Amino acid sequence: MEVFKREALATELATKILTVSPTSASSSGLFLAAPRRTGKSTFLREDLRPALENLGALVVYADLWEDRRADPGEVIVGAVRAELASHEGVIKRLARSAGMEKVAVGGMSFSLDRVGLGEGISLSAALAALSDDAGKPIVLVIDEAQQAIVSEKGNDALFALKAARDELNSSRHKGLRIVATGSNRDKLAMLRNSRDQAFYGAPLVNFPALDMAYVQWFCDRLDLGAKLDPAEVFELFKRAAFRPELLGAAADALRFEFGLPAGDIPARFAAAVEEQIAVSNTEQMRVVHSLTPLQSTVLRVMAVRGSNYAPFEAATMEAYDAVLKAIDPGADARVDVSNVQQALSALQDKALVWRAARGVYALEETGLASLMQQEGMLKPVPAA
Repeated sequence: MEVFKREALATELATKILTVSPTSASSSGLFLAAPRRTGKSTFLREDLRPALENLGALVVYADLWEDRRADPGEVIVGAVRAELASHEGVIKRLARSAGMEKVAVGGMSFSLDRVGLGEGISLSAALAALSDDAGKPIVLVIDEAQQAIVSEKGNDALFALKAARDELNSSRHKGLRIVATGSNRDKLAMLRNSRDQAFYGAPLVNFPALDMAYVQWFCDRLDLGAKLDPAEVFELFKRAAFRPELLGAAADALRFEFGLPAGDIPARFAAAVEEQIAVSNTEQMRVVHSLTPLQSTVLRVMAVRGSNYAPFEAATMEAYDAVLKAIDPGADARVDVSNVQQALSALQDKALVWRAARGVYALEETGLASLMQQEGMLKPVPAA
């Protein structure tokens, strides 16, 4: 399958990641934020990884959303172990450091399970051995990195990587860079905003959205029986929040509309994109409209408060009470800490709310607040 390439952006970004200035904090890691389904993960795999490798880096990739059931800490450790498995010299070195003089690399004499969090061989030691053996700096790319802080092991992995970064960026080794990406800027910021976080002070930047060059590429490859105006398609792309899959789904729908006159295709394509946007929005809101009054109340207050949301403060509890009375005057549900906690757990189960291990809550999807605002659902929420 042909993929749109952003090689110039990838080369520029890779160069910045690998270049170290005495006045730069980039060695603390780089955090890239972009909304979900806007091409970020494709860029990491198809563009950034090759660009980093072309500049002499060894790239290790961990996607914390590939298996939502897996603990994020284990996913990070697993990605490192997988890379170690392809370096026989590193395995022998680690085995010797574990006190094993005779090593059967292909057998059971040494297990990579010894590498990890609280195991015999630390991530720092494993990554240092890997970098030294390869003679290259390592770039660890963590996609959807905000998931790391939803578990204790994930938090432990981040601090283990901080220790590894500090060791590998010393004069004795080739260097380690952490590139963390996420679909929610506020969540991603939690990994670097406070002094008790592993990557405090690391740069956090917005990842550039796909632009007119992508739309031109898309239009050049369409085979719908009529040419589309890239300028008009770009306006639709903006309406679709820069999500390529919605343009692709609209094009697929038109391919199976047999007998469509060529002159009608541009207008029908525009209508198909609008239909895809509506379907996407409806799917998100369908779950919202199925909530109990108290669950809906908690979600509405969270959407309005945003990063200032404090679920159990007195002012927040008063806001819950006001909203619940406004949306369901006859409700018999009591607003107390226990009921709010149950509501938050239910919202997590419905994938509407995200929770960090330290008890910070946020909306799972960044665009949900806007959809709720459009439907007038946030009007009953009092000002903070």
